[in-house]
Amino acid sequence: MALACAALLPGAAHAQFGAVAPTPTTLRPAVDKAYGQLMAAPQILQLLDAVKADHDRATEDLRMLTEIEAPPFKEQKRAEAFLARLQSLGLTNAAIDAEGNVVGVRKGTGNGPKLVISAHLDTVFPSGTDVKVKERDGKLYGPGISDNTRGLAVLLSWLKVLNDQKIATVGDLVFVGNVGEEELGNLRGMKHLFKEHLDIDGMVALEPAPDGTVLVLGTGSHRHEVTFKGPGGHSYAAFGEVPSAIHGMGRAIAKIADIRTPKSPKTTFTVGTVGGGTSVNTIAPDARMAVDIRSDETAPMLATEKQVLAAVDSAVTEENARWGVNTLSASTKLIGDRPGGRTAADSVIVEAAVRANTAFGRKTVLGGASTDANVPMSLGIPAIVIGGGGKTGGFHALSEWIDLTDAWKGAQTSLVTVLGLVGVQGVSAPLLDKRPPRTK
Repeated sequence: MALACAALLPGAAHAQFGAVAPTPTTLRPAVDKAYGQLMAAPQILQLLDAVKADHDRATEDLRMLTEIEAPPFKEQKRAEAFLARLQSLGLTNAAIDAEGNVVGVRKGTGNGPKLVISAHLDTVFPSGTDVKVKERDGKLYGPGISDNTRGLAVLLSWLKVLNDQKIATVGDLVFVGNVGEEELGNLRGMKHLFKEHLDIDGMVALEPAPDGTVLVLGTGSHRHEVTFKGPGGHSYAAFGEVPSAIHGMGRAIAKIADIRTPKSPKTTFTVGTVGGGTSVNTIAPDARMAVDIRSDETAPMLATEKQVLAAVDSAVTEENARWGVNTLSASTKLIGDRPGGRTAADSVIVEAAVRANTAFGRKTVLGGASTDANVPMSLGIPAIVIGGGGKTGGFHALSEWIDLTDAWKGAQTSLVTVLGLVGVQGVSAPLLDKRPPRTK
């Protein structure tokens, strides 16, 4: 996950500064009423006490899941473990779908909205990484422990306390441990979920966001792999007769580096990796690079992408012209496509998160990121990303850590946010509207 907000995650890569929208100061009366009812209800107060009491057990789930490798496209073992825990805690209908997501529905009392609550299974770390959890100085260290294994553990805790306390929600809660959030996973898990489930009314995703942070912006991105091909030859004997794939790529990189993008909406590009060639004394027959293009809005992202691809074509033409040949070529492959979107700051799902934060004495900062919520946002489905509690840092590094001191407080706040949206039988009506089912 890459975050963009005023309260930045420690160590977060590709972060942008500044809140992406003003926090709502005037809320719908229905929102204020619902959270007033929830926070005054004895059964909800008991539920929150149960979240606190479950902290140590939830920490054991966190340790257990962290120590199961879950590289991109290899999440199955962790998925199986997460599924087993859901089932043991009472979600008997949970199963692994065709894409590898773990999905289970905790049914409501009827006629309420269907809300996805999710955390991603995958981490950025390759197979063979030492994922043993270590403890020192009051922190737990382990690759992926905060991004996003903590979210999985919080979902399990929620399920346990809701069942133990016999809390009946009006709407359905769809528990999801999804695949494909990191790297070239390309949000494949969420794309599949929303393709197959056309009756989802909203989504709340858990990520290692600081307390009070609500992500409402989904930064879109396109990633391309560009391959340059030429005949190659000896660096001395063939000089002047054949073009160099690496020189052609170098021309392209220089042209890409000169592209200007708008500051608002923030639009970015980078040539992230390069490779190619066979030896120091060979005119390179091949070269390749990977390009990442991002924007907070679709139009400037597509405009920048057009300039990047034009730079590649121009560079090939120039390299061929340099030697009076036409034997160098370039091909591009789209390797990443994350749709962008935004949930309006004045939407009921955002106001619900703001009101829940207020109930626990927290100020809200609205931010943006590239997360699983991009998918529903791009479809016009209300979606936000919030934290599950705990101070975190070192994302995507072997030194990733989490401090779970009072982390149950964040889990409480997020759970209350969810309960306000789906409603609690005998306490509050659902705030989230039911939507007409989409069509494939």
